[in-house]
Amino acid sequence: MSKYNAENERIKRKYFAYLKEAMRNSETTVDAAAKALARFEDYTKHKDFKAFHYEQAIAFKKCLAEQKAHQSGDRLSKATLHTTLSQLKRFFQWLAWQSGYKSRLQHSDAEYFNLSDKDTRIATTQREQKAPTLEQIKHVISIMPHQTDIEKRNRALIAFTLLTGARDSAIASMKLKHVDLIENCVNQDARDVNTKFSKTFNTFFFPVGDEIREIVGVWVTYLREAKLWSNDDPLFPATRVALGSSRQFSADGLDRKHWSNATPIRTIFKKAFIDAGLPYFNPHSFRNTLVRLGEEVCKTPEQFKAWSQNLGHEKVLTTFLSYGEVACQRQGEIIHSLAKSSQSKPPTFDELVTAVAQQMQRINQTEKQ
Repeated sequence: MSKYNAENERIKRKYFAYLKEAMRNSETTVDAAAKALARFEDYTKHKDFKAFHYEQAIAFKKCLAEQKAHQSGDRLSKATLHTTLSQLKRFFQWLAWQSGYKSRLQHSDAEYFNLSDKDTRIATTQREQKAPTLEQIKHVISIMPHQTDIEKRNRALIAFTLLTGARDSAIASMKLKHVDLIENCVNQDARDVNTKFSKTFNTFFFPVGDEIREIVGVWVTYLREAKLWSNDDPLFPATRVALGSSRQFSADGLDRKHWSNATPIRTIFKKAFIDAGLPYFNPHSFRNTLVRLGEEVCKTPEQFKAWSQNLGHEKVLTTFLSYGEVACQRQGEIIHSLAKSSQSKPPTFDELVTAVAQQMQRINQTEKQ
């Protein structure tokens, strides 16, 4: 049996173009669709999509549930099943409207890719997002070596992520010109910086400590004055690889170019946390840390709105719903404190309703401004 089907390949290219150009999906989403279709074609031994029948979807779903992940050796998670099957459902719904396929496919047959309600709830349940404490991050930074250029860059990289909460893909594409040490801010300009949804916004340095701000400032100054780099040079350059005296390729200082992706950044984070004797926290987890800090220091809706915008969120509810869940330990502390305070006279139900209504009104007014 052939390892590919020419007719399938042609319609897949058309579908991927549709996702990218018409639906404006990212490369990551297109790659996820391609991966799901590859799994399905492996199962059907590359049968023509025109021969699709709902029984194929049922059988594939059962087969997928029995498959094991390459790294862990465990069965695929419910989340992976849900993502894969959702991509296939979306594809075959689109395919049923395409010329040459309309008469052969039933639009409703794509529904057979659905997981059970129970498995869907398991796959889509929001779970507590692990995040390092501010003290843990500062400990990691404090023990990082900073003698060589690469060591200086790595320490400044983690400090900068805490100082700005920027996403790793954005950091990998930032240039020196985007950092303003006078105004203490970063201009995440989507023309140059790979921001989420290509949004342009300013991020002012979060109040996480003068020592963190100093590390970033020293790094930027070092690149400009000692290395004589210009505005358009990368803020965090890639590692230069050269042929060493042992005739093997090895790290040889900094290269005057950007990383091609964020993978090296995550590698640096992993090594730094492991060297500090702590579990690995990825760069994105720092955003959760900053949200929790904001919940502690912000005293008014306006302050938290500004904190939310600093993370690049257009709506404060995004910060609350995506990052702002109360950590389990903190949840227990709050409930225990409420139990201790129950000895005092509690507010009446009418007083609670009035207080909540006033708070929601203030938030709505703030978001409209």
